[in-house]
Order: sequence, then structure tokens, then C-alpha cells
Amino acid sequence: MPFDSSELAWATEIVAKHMAPTPQYVWPLICELAGAEVWVKHENHTPIGSFKVRGGLVYFERLRNERPEIKGIITATRGNHGQSMAFAGRAVGVEVVIVVPKGNNPDKNASMRSLGAELIEHGHDFQESVEFAQALGIERGLEMVSPYHPDLVLGVATYSKELFDAAGELDVVYVPVGMGSGICGMLNVRDLLGFKTEVVGVVAKEAPATALSFAAGRLVSTDTANTFIDGVAVRTPNSEAISLIISGASRIVKTSEEEAAEAMRELYRTTHNVAEPAGALAFAGLRADRDLVHGKRVGIIHSGGNADTKHLVEVLGGHTPAP
Repeated sequence: MPFDSSELAWATEIVAKHMAPTPQYVWPLICELAGAEVWVKHENHTPIGSFKVRGGLVYFERLRNERPEIKGIITATRGNHGQSMAFAGRAVGVEVVIVVPKGNNPDKNASMRSLGAELIEHGHDFQESVEFAQALGIERGLEMVSPYHPDLVLGVATYSKELFDAAGELDVVYVPVGMGSGICGMLNVRDLLGFKTEVVGVVAKEAPATALSFAAGRLVSTDTANTFIDGVAVRTPNSEAISLIISGASRIVKTSEEEAAEAMRELYRTTHNVAEPAGALAFAGLRADRDLVHGKRVGIIHSGGNADTKHLVEVLGGHTPAP
């Protein structure tokens, strides 16, 4: 469900108790590359290195206030959503169980454990982890939390408000899309502000479910999401998110793994900020659309910096990691 201005203001207050607003900078070298005025929203500067923490803080604040009988939650993740749940759950004393696919990013796994979560490795991809978490939640009496939940969308929308407060009305904003909380929050904030900013989603070519859904005008699932860009490796999108994206986004850009790796290298060279694969995806989309944005005012969401060490070494060495 869309949120209103009062709900957004409440979420902003909740997030502000735990973290300062993240910066948005206009980096000269990126502007040169794009031929445009480019604002980079640095969500890699949160306490968990990802935009997701905002949603977890809002979710658990409402849980504590309105449903204190809930003593534990379970969720599935490739990393950043899980870190958000662990970080915020620890703050309010709620048990957090997290299911990740086998072979998941070891650095993110270690972070979730260090934040106090019980981590379970199950399944060969995110969708199998989701299905296992749903069944285990019923068995253990835990509340299942989808990475796309109204309070998560409301929480992460606070970064969009920060960006627009600093940059004003932009011509276009590029947002990486996994389960859709970031782009749906952006669409809602844009509409609340009455802006005409184009919102463009960016996905990986090897995980194209959102792009296929957008083109078809309905939810489309895929059999695989075989990409090293783990933050967007989704086979079955959320139906509510897809409806909002179809109605509010301008287009969905598909970028290759090679383009994502190059975007990671360019972000490091031009800003000296590390980007995880999904964190560089908005920049990769902008690079692909260079001819469309010439001379415009553009925003890109650097959604996270949690690249695992092995992948980062490969990428900075000029290679594209295998899925």
C-alpha cells in the first residue's frame, strides 16, 4: 500500500535515531563520463553498508509498538536484507533467524552472525531459501518477513526523501531492482513530492524477471537467476512491487555481468567508494543510457558496498566473476 507524508515523516524519525542521513555527492569524473550532472546517493555509508537497514529499523519499531507478542522472525536473503533484520532485531531484543542459499557471500554471512542472527544455509538460490524459510517459520512459530514488506518499503523510502531534499527535482533516477523495496519507495516519494522525475529500474540480464514482468504488464517468473550480482538475483518477484513498477517506472534497463563489473571498477576509480555488484548496477544502467541523459540532472543509487573479498579482487583485477 502507498504511504503518506505523515508516515514518511515518522519513518524518517525512526531511522534518524540510529544513523545520520547518508551523503549524496556530485562527482566530477562521473559527470564527465555521463555528460550529465550526476548525484550519487551513497547508501553504502549506512551502519551495515546498505540501504536495507532503514527498512529493518522501521519494521521492528512497529513490531515492538503494535505486536509485542511476536518474539521472533524468520526471513530469507542473499545478505543485505538479512543484515538489516539482524541489526534492527538486536536493537529491540527480537530473535532473528535468517536462511541463505548455499555458497552465499561469506562476508555477509559472517556479518549476520556477528549481529546475533541464527544463520541457516539451505537451497541453491534465493527462491529455494524463501520456500524453506516459510516452512521453517511455521514449524518454529516465527513470523515470516518478506524482503518486500510495507514497513521495509517505507523505511528505505527515507533515502529517496534525503536525495530529493538535497538535489531537488531530478530529471531521472536509476535504481537497482531486486525484490523492489528501493524502487517502490522511490516512486512513492516522487509522487508525494509531485515531481516528474523519471524512475528507471536496473536489473541483471541473467536475472531478468522484473524486466520481463515490466514488458509483459504482469508478473513473470524465471527458472534461473544465474548471476554474480547477488543483490538482484531474483527468480520470482513480488506481485505488489511489480504492479507499482509497471504503473510508475519509466523503463527497466538490463545490464550484463561484464557491464556491472566495469561499473564497479569505474565507481572505485571515480569516487574511491567500493560498490557491491548490485550497488554498481544503477551506474551501469546510466552508462548504458548515456545518450539519453546527456545534459540532464540525474540521480543514481549506490545501494551498498558489501562486495565479498574474492569478487572484489577479481573485479578490480579486470575480470568478471563467475556466478
